[in-house]
Amino acid sequence: MKGVGRAVSGVLLAAGWVAMLPAGGAELDEVRRRGELVWAADQEGGGPHVYPDPADPRTLAGFEVEFAALLANELGVRPRFQQGQWDRLPLLLGQSVDCVINGIELTPERRRDYHCSRPYFGYALQLIGRRDAPPAAAADVAGTGPSGAWRIGVLSGSAAESEMRGLVARGAAQAEVVGYDGTLDSLEQVRTGVLDAALMDDCIFTFYADRFASLRAVDRPFAGGLYTVLSARDTPLLAAAIDEAIGRLIADGRLKSLYDRWDLAGRQQMLLLRDATEIPAARQRSLLELVSQTLPLLLASAGMTVLLSCAAFPLAIVVGLAVAIGRMYGPAWLRPLLTGYVEVLRGTPLMLQLYAIFFLLPKIGLALPALVAAIAGLALNYSAYESEIYRAGLKAVPPGQFEAALALGLSKWQALRYVLVPQAVRVVMPPVTSDFIALFKDTSVCSAITVIELTKRYSVLALTTGRIVELAVVTALLYLAMSWPLALLSRWFERRLERPAGGRP
Repeated sequence: MKGVGRAVSGVLLAAGWVAMLPAGGAELDEVRRRGELVWAADQEGGGPHVYPDPADPRTLAGFEVEFAALLANELGVRPRFQQGQWDRLPLLLGQSVDCVINGIELTPERRRDYHCSRPYFGYALQLIGRRDAPPAAAADVAGTGPSGAWRIGVLSGSAAESEMRGLVARGAAQAEVVGYDGTLDSLEQVRTGVLDAALMDDCIFTFYADRFASLRAVDRPFAGGLYTVLSARDTPLLAAAIDEAIGRLIADGRLKSLYDRWDLAGRQQMLLLRDATEIPAARQRSLLELVSQTLPLLLASAGMTVLLSCAAFPLAIVVGLAVAIGRMYGPAWLRPLLTGYVEVLRGTPLMLQLYAIFFLLPKIGLALPALVAAIAGLALNYSAYESEIYRAGLKAVPPGQFEAALALGLSKWQALRYVLVPQAVRVVMPPVTSDFIALFKDTSVCSAITVIELTKRYSVLALTTGRIVELAVVTALLYLAMSWPLALLSRWFERRLERPAGGRP
């Protein structure tokens, strides 16, 4: 294995990765004029690529952090890091970054849509399981697991996801493939028993093996490929300069020294022996073919968006109304607790609340399925806003209504149920409907806990196919089709409120 690692430099240099240089382009001069190479990565992916230095979280560590510094130095500039979500990093090209360096696998689609540098790293895919649980071997995934199909975690948009979904499609594996925004998320879910296994680049698990001592590598690594530096299509001179810089790093041994420092030299497997030019170019699909192939997935994900919204919002209304009534008419000891509930939920991000429900509760023995956690998180978050809407609606009802109900012999709770709440509901329906529309769009945050709704599905498909604009139009139309009826309903309620009580418009 070490012999293969020592051959890294020669193999990469022999790959003959030469960029074709179209005429024109002054982008390299711009990089040198500003004196910095802006590169994008996602710290969430963790080591050994890019992660906050434990000794000083304000700084970054990782072999790709050092690799970016070497590249920038070769160009005569300094490196500047920009954070982004891993599966959306290519979208930053041409906007705010010069290149992307973050374990980006070389694929036909990326070769078609971006400038891909000569490879600088080879990886294999490793299946990870618990030490005390199956699968005992990678071949076991071809059959059924202890409770049906295996649940396999992958990084969304990665080669591991493509490989796993391909195995499922070919019938070589019986598994439910669960996408995560970070590789550590999937490892944590394997450790807590939510997942049966995870599939990721071998270097990642090797780096975190000590941290996840209860997990093990299942069999040897397999499949895999090469990492590349992405740059925009309209920056050919910069792409060529990056290629030349990588060539110099290979030739003088600095790339191998980088591998040695990060204990990566012996882990390149046989994949570096394959010429990257063997990867075929991707065929550009027609718009009709693209829509016909992606629309079923987008519609299914739109259905998930509707399910999340329609399941979470009634719960939010019920809880919000109860909180509003408790704050206005409940016992004195309860009111500050309910006020604290509202302020905490309104004052913290929805994503943080979802993470707490999905990732922290399993640590105390309460592991919720992703869909249940998503519905619960949305319902709790929106219940705080609904409580304020209903509190305003209750205050809008003249106090004399409540006093008259009590004078007629109704109890306090009967007066609330039959007199105040019905009038308050009539007042608050337009803002409540508007909140429901907002909830449709906030379901996109649920992708952070592996629920693939419409926005997440669009993101993955857009980056996989490279047809960002076309799929954005289709996705926007689906959102419009879901929210437009609600907007009409909101306006109908507003017109109803403008009518005199018991009269005609």
